[in-house]
Amino acid sequence: MKKTLLALALVSAGFAAHAQTVVKIGHAGPLTGPIAHFGKDGEFGARLALEDANAKGLTIGGKPVKFELLSEDDQGDPRTATTAAQRLTDAGVVGVVGHTTSGASIPASRVYEQAGVPVITPSSTSPKLTQQNYKVTYRVIANDLQQGEAMAKYAVEKLQVKKFAIIDDRTAYGQGLADAFAESVKKQGGEVVGREFTNDKATDFTAILTKIKGRTPDAVFYGGMDAQGAPMLRQMRQLGIASTFLGGDGTCTGEMLKLAGDAINDKVFCTQAGIPLSMMPGGGEFLSRFKQRFNVDVLLYAPYAYDAATALIEGMKAADSTDPAKYLPAMQKVNFKGVTGNIAFDPKGDIKEGGVSLYGFANGKWEPLK
Repeated sequence: MKKTLLALALVSAGFAAHAQTVVKIGHAGPLTGPIAHFGKDGEFGARLALEDANAKGLTIGGKPVKFELLSEDDQGDPRTATTAAQRLTDAGVVGVVGHTTSGASIPASRVYEQAGVPVITPSSTSPKLTQQNYKVTYRVIANDLQQGEAMAKYAVEKLQVKKFAIIDDRTAYGQGLADAFAESVKKQGGEVVGREFTNDKATDFTAILTKIKGRTPDAVFYGGMDAQGAPMLRQMRQLGIASTFLGGDGTCTGEMLKLAGDAINDKVFCTQAGIPLSMMPGGGEFLSRFKQRFNVDVLLYAPYAYDAATALIEGMKAADSTDPAKYLPAMQKVNFKGVTGNIAFDPKGDIKEGGVSLYGFANGKWEPLK
């Protein structure tokens, strides 16, 4: 009997020695609603990163680890975002990839700061996010100041636009981008002849577009997402507004092309934080593996979500710990070649080498501008 118990004890000890420690990493973004396509794109990117890490059989703190993704739907809504953040921290996540929109990221960041859980956004571009000086907040993509400046300079210098009308959706992302663009336009010598706003649930823009039409702008800039940008463009053309249409990364999507239909033409331009997927160091391989795994194309933010999740894991490896309190200081030392480029952060948590790309509509798709 004693020998049997001893044998069982040894077997149990052997299993325990090889048992994997489950490490929970969260993802938060809009998984339902009009911009759910952005949230799912980011979720898939983060999931692929964890699957790749698990395939390597990593050992952290002397124990084999298995990463598990917990995903929460924040609906792109600020209030829901704080609830989603609380659910993730209550569930014991040690890091979070998210949120997708700045309007969600900014209020949710306070929850993560209080919990001491590192959070890296793959897509929130508002400068206000990292200006809060929270220790846990990071970003792997360029911010709105860089996007606004790039678009304003191109519009004034290359497109010879002088008079601009600006519309935003009053979200942290949309308004922040529009503010940055307006400021840059003035620095470039352009004139803002109209400033209007809508909201991120609107579908009818006739009233504000009619106001803008009377001011005869050369270009209309929209700060917001494709769900509003596309119908806005269609209604512009229906009202006979032939002005050039400009937008940020929220409109620089395949969905924008689908929703806008024949309203989109060679007088439509957008910016995108980062560089084209085809020009990313690991873009081609990532696209192939992503499509094979999820049976969909990369929309926009999946490569950044992949790098965000990888950055969390790199921080854990550097600290040899999955404890947020222990690996958070190591995040400042993270430096690796990701899918999107070199991943390293400045003291505020912003990406050090965030680039901005410009696109125009040509040949039925978004084409990078030289």
